[in-house]
Amino acid sequence: MTIVHPGFDPIAIELGPLAVRWYGLMYVAGFVLFLVLGRIRAKRNLLTGWRPVDVDDMLFYGVFGVILGGRLGYVLFYKPMHYLAQPLEIFAVWQGGMSFHGGLIGVLVALALYARRRGKRWLDVTDFVAPLVPLGLAAGRLGNFINGELWGRPTGADWGMVFPLVDRLPRHPSQLYEVALEGLLLFVILWSYGNRPRPMGAVSGLFLLGYGVARFVVEYAREPDAFLGTLALGLSMGQWLCVPMIAAGIVMMLWAHLRAAKAHPTILDRMK
Repeated sequence: MTIVHPGFDPIAIELGPLAVRWYGLMYVAGFVLFLVLGRIRAKRNLLTGWRPVDVDDMLFYGVFGVILGGRLGYVLFYKPMHYLAQPLEIFAVWQGGMSFHGGLIGVLVALALYARRRGKRWLDVTDFVAPLVPLGLAAGRLGNFINGELWGRPTGADWGMVFPLVDRLPRHPSQLYEVALEGLLLFVILWSYGNRPRPMGAVSGLFLLGYGVARFVVEYAREPDAFLGTLALGLSMGQWLCVPMIAAGIVMMLWAHLRAAKAHPTILDRMK
């Protein structure tokens, strides 16, 4: 069974010369979800010093981290030579080109500045923020689907989704796979895991591990960028960027739990 992509108009609202695009609205939706979920999480963590008003300040830092990091990450990871030859195009963000991995680095730097200014530990801040991120990622991938961009590879069968602006081949709707895995499933896992006291760094580590695995898997269904194709071992750039995320996530979770075990030994440990 094949389904034809609806071919949505990328412009949601047009008011004279002002055009509001669906992709921009998805960013707004992601930020709103961050605020709503962050306030809920803050109210549950008042004993650890978090207040709902802190969420507003974190979002302010995070927005700059997402935009600057996402754009610079795309420039450096995907098209460094192109932008070296055309440096002014770096600022042409309306032409598209944002990298999740670059945005992640940008957010981590922004949250480090926030933590330093507020006198909080960086990992405490990232542990607080991690469960708030996946639904925003889901909103962004939904924006990709509405735009009909970042389509999947051909299924090689008589089922899939046809993207008329690309060709007539049935393809994987990989944007929706990402909504489900990197967004909804990862949110459920992190929200459930983070609802109980965890060692410092454990929730952040689980985010890195969970996102890295989900994105790595989905990349097998997503069409590689035409200007890059697949790289060493037949992996895409997105997959190679996920490898250090997965490794860092595993190391962080092991470190967090081992550190907690040393700080709070069990009765059996004391008897040795």
